[in-house]
Amino acid sequence: MPAYYLEALTVTLGIALLMAEAFVPSRDKGWVGIAAALGLTVILGLTCLAIGPAAKPAAAWAHWPLWNFYAFDGLARFYKIFALLCTILVLLMAVDYRQILARFTDHPGSQAGTGEYHALPVFACAGMMWMASARDLAGAFVALELVTITFYILVAYMRRNVGSLEAGVKYLILGALSTGFLVYGIAWIYGATGTLSLPGIGELIGNAGASSDPINRTALLFGVALVMVGLGFKMGAVPMQVWIPDVYQGAPTPTTAFLSVGSKAAGFILTLRFLEPFLASELTRGPVLALLLILACATLLFGNLAAIPQTNFKRLLAYSSIAHAGFLLLALAAWQPLAAELSSAKVVSFYLATYLLMTLGVFFVLAQVRIQRDGESIADFNGLGKTNPPLALALTVLLAALAGLPLTAGFIGKFFVFCLAVQAHLWWALAIATIAAGAGFYYYFKVIRAMWWTPPATDTPLRLPPLSATCIAILTIAVLLFGIWPQPIWMLLNQ
Repeated sequence: MPAYYLEALTVTLGIALLMAEAFVPSRDKGWVGIAAALGLTVILGLTCLAIGPAAKPAAAWAHWPLWNFYAFDGLARFYKIFALLCTILVLLMAVDYRQILARFTDHPGSQAGTGEYHALPVFACAGMMWMASARDLAGAFVALELVTITFYILVAYMRRNVGSLEAGVKYLILGALSTGFLVYGIAWIYGATGTLSLPGIGELIGNAGASSDPINRTALLFGVALVMVGLGFKMGAVPMQVWIPDVYQGAPTPTTAFLSVGSKAAGFILTLRFLEPFLASELTRGPVLALLLILACATLLFGNLAAIPQTNFKRLLAYSSIAHAGFLLLALAAWQPLAAELSSAKVVSFYLATYLLMTLGVFFVLAQVRIQRDGESIADFNGLGKTNPPLALALTVLLAALAGLPLTAGFIGKFFVFCLAVQAHLWWALAIATIAAGAGFYYYFKVIRAMWWTPPATDTPLRLPPLSATCIAILTIAVLLFGIWPQPIWMLLNQ
């Protein structure tokens, strides 16, 4: 099957779900989320069978102009699988979370206002899949806006909740600002090179020394810096991170999980696609690497140090998300090309894959605490080891993995980042990353201490619905499994 069918099928699924939700009479809207997850599971299976023009060069579709804008390589396949898995898990989380959505959309006894919430993530998924295949800055921008506009709605979805509305306004204003930087940067790059094609830009700047028409290096680098400001908004990098704590805290928990994992991964795959030609050329490599190094160090310090005093668990995860963006940027700053055995693109992708498992597992637990204890602060986790020991044990494993404890998937990801930094001789950045990792142990283990050493406010047991319990168990086992056997993810990346 040609790879471009995948996005078409995803958008078709989203439209079909919206139409079905509007015209099928039903009081319980959970079926929309289940149908969306099942539909995306089918598309996930088709992703493993999809092929690009290189696999079937004799086919008529292999010669279409579409392939000038759409890439399908191993990296694109990996991030499409990533986007689909992330969206499926978020949809399953939203199914159990719909009673909170009902309380703040229509009224607690009605789910009439919650159906669209289960269909919208499908459109965001399609945008992330297109971003994974972007070969052209115009197409990348359109895909990015599809993702961003969908998140504008999802963040402010609980319209009767002041925090959700405030988060939506902040996300909208800063998102529009970042879009302005992005478009202005693309315009500067087009003015300097005369093309929006990323392979075309790479060819131009690669031959800049031999060309009779020299490229304005200052204008080109200025455009790159502006685009990086726009992409920094999606990645959660300093200085475009200011929206993250308030938006993460105010948005519905499944939306926060989607922002933390899906949106961040989409930002990084687009950054990889965008920076590849500039890091391959001697004309631009030095300044771009210096920019990435500054961003990485600032993001590492801010994210980890600002997380230490937090008492709200959702807000703590927001700063944690910024901190992990710093480690990912450090892998880019220690750039190794894709041909290398331990390339920056593979390390970033591996790190994001493990980050998906750890973070979504934590958000599944947080969603249930929000539903059953009506709170999201660290104090709401007090005594969880007594009221639900298996759940507390699973959360302990997931938080330890986020901190980078050995024998967990989180440790492998951080280890690869540190290896790249050592190879690139980034000693100052390595020292900052070490301090940041140490801080991470402190603020993650605050939650573990609350679960096991602080008595609960009530002895009422916290009971998990079967769907959430299954997802938490699978994600926790995967974190442990890939901590001692990371080869399956690495084999997928090496395709």
